[in-house]
Amino acid sequence: MDVPAPHAGEVVPGLWDVLIVGAGPAGLSAALTLGRSRRRVLLLDGGPPRNASVSAGHGLLTRDGISPQELKAAALADLEPYDVTVREDHAREVRRVGECFDVRVGDAWQRTRVLVFATGVRDILPPVPGLRERWGQGVFHCPYCDGWEHEGRALAVYGSGQSAHHLALTVRAWSDRVTLLCDGEPCLTPEQALDLERVGVTVRTQPVRRVSGGPLEDAPVCVSFVGAPPLQVDAVFLAPEQQGGSHLPAALGCTLDGKGRVTVDGNQETSLPGVFAIGDMTGAPQYVVQAAAAGMHAAQVINTRLIHAAVHALGAAFHKSPEDGEEVARDPEPHDE
Repeated sequence: MDVPAPHAGEVVPGLWDVLIVGAGPAGLSAALTLGRSRRRVLLLDGGPPRNASVSAGHGLLTRDGISPQELKAAALADLEPYDVTVREDHAREVRRVGECFDVRVGDAWQRTRVLVFATGVRDILPPVPGLRERWGQGVFHCPYCDGWEHEGRALAVYGSGQSAHHLALTVRAWSDRVTLLCDGEPCLTPEQALDLERVGVTVRTQPVRRVSGGPLEDAPVCVSFVGAPPLQVDAVFLAPEQQGGSHLPAALGCTLDGKGRVTVDGNQETSLPGVFAIGDMTGAPQYVVQAAAAGMHAAQVINTRLIHAAVHALGAAFHKSPEDGEEVARDPEPHDE
């Protein structure tokens, strides 16, 4: 089909300017910037955020301590003045159709000029009884998000090998009472073991039987071992394995890295032109503010390209002034007015 030029504020029946899959901080931020750019946007909200079990999020300027639910509700309210349609549903299937993309939502297909994936990641937690129930409630991922509330107290880091070594050394910045729980073989090099000894991190290799207590029981977190006394701490930190939150980028043909993350360029665009990926799913640092920034950046890039296409459709172009060098047409940059 012939696709009409993407003039800002112009509604083309049956065609979205941008369809965003995922309504976390990255997707919400992209939707806000695109809505304010007079783009017609469909935002698919697949459900509660990954950190829904956390009582409060931290490190977000002016919103330190806000709950994930409150943050999402406020972000959705921010979208109301704009031409952003929020639909509580998942994308089931995606296909390229000429210059556009079709996305199956429920039993219907939605067509869009540009497709943005903001589907995040899923945490794969160790199969320790009681641990999953305390994820975000006594067992945490990020000391920058939850370290301050437990500073100076007895803390534990669960894991083995390099990642656990690095996390234990990092957590020690919040407390000098840190125990590394290897749950078996520590998989540390001699140098790594010496590092931990030098900074006073205790290493326990006994198999972990279960985790109990914590805020759910208004008690310290209790780690029980096989054949050894239990350990009581204020919190446990671990860096879980992760997998992509959606199979659709790979199914569409987007390139993934060795860890299954969607690879993007400096504009957040995937290996497929017109398909963008933002937030945790790209391997970016997993902070709310970082995801929101990526969403805004991608939205600026997308809107600038749509402006470029609309200008060309009118027979115009972004020409340089003589003082900028040879007078040739160029693609606009996100900072162009």
